[in-house]
Amino acid sequence: MFLKSFKIILIICFLFALIIISAGMGYMEIPPSIVFKVICSKIMGREDFISNIKKIYSVVIIDVRLPRILTASIVGGGLAVAGSVFQGILLNPLSDPYTLGVSSGAAFGASIALLFNISFLGINSVELSAFIFSLITLFFVIYLSSNAGGLSSNSLILAGIIVTSILSAGISFIKYLADEKVGVIIFWLMGSFESKTWRDVAVTSFFVAIGFMISLFFSRELNLLSLGDKVASSLGVDTNKIVLILLITSSLISAVCVSVSGIIGFVGLLVPHMTRALIGPDNRKLIPFSMLFGAILLLTADTIIRAFLPHEIPIGVLTALIGGPVFCYIFRRQAF
Repeated sequence: MFLKSFKIILIICFLFALIIISAGMGYMEIPPSIVFKVICSKIMGREDFISNIKKIYSVVIIDVRLPRILTASIVGGGLAVAGSVFQGILLNPLSDPYTLGVSSGAAFGASIALLFNISFLGINSVELSAFIFSLITLFFVIYLSSNAGGLSSNSLILAGIIVTSILSAGISFIKYLADEKVGVIIFWLMGSFESKTWRDVAVTSFFVAIGFMISLFFSRELNLLSLGDKVASSLGVDTNKIVLILLITSSLISAVCVSVSGIIGFVGLLVPHMTRALIGPDNRKLIPFSMLFGAILLLTADTIIRAFLPHEIPIGVLTALIGGPVFCYIFRRQAF
């Protein structure tokens, strides 16, 4: 127990250091010591800490970079937690946060909002539309796959594939109708953390934190589900109830993350596999460690895009380019 706590504290410290370093990187280079002072001054309300520091540094760090950095970290952690839960529920190593079509529903909702220039929902109309359609997709998939015997992993995966195919066709039709707006739709679909605000940080952190606590609370039951429904039921687990709770929880995490960032592939698929290889399959350890590793992975990818590349590309492209070959290596290694 002590070793587990020590490892988590060590990784949290590494993540915090990465946030400090990332906040100083970009077009305007800022030393980590100044970044640390600015953050401490805002947290403690002590403006005298930065009285001898250029005011532009504080604006760049607090108002421009930190919201993007924290949103990327939270989304990465949320997708990794959702991927761990999905793989535990569905007993399928290829499951990820988008298995049930949540990403396709969000993409369809965002495409509609962008096509018709929906603004009655406020400045976050695209994000709200994506979130609403992802929830509709989730509950339709659950309804489609439910039967008298309850929810089975095969029926959930099949229903997710069917609904995803239908929504993909709908997205293609929207792109056909979009004309000059098609570029905006495609860019959103590929994922980005550009122009994120503290509102995005607050929304994602609230939902991801709740989802993480629920997933961790039921981590023991999730371990028992991996033994099969009959064994889990014999050990006192209400399998249908637990599966439904965890499905809705992990899908809500995914829906919030996708609505804020767009579709970012391979994080929810790859991180649980890497974490499982390092610490084992126990979900009581897998879920918190996956969250931290997911945050580190996506923050690193976003920092590379923001600070090192000459032109910013959608982050979903980078995660797919890196995650695809890495997952192929892991798959090939485990196959033999």
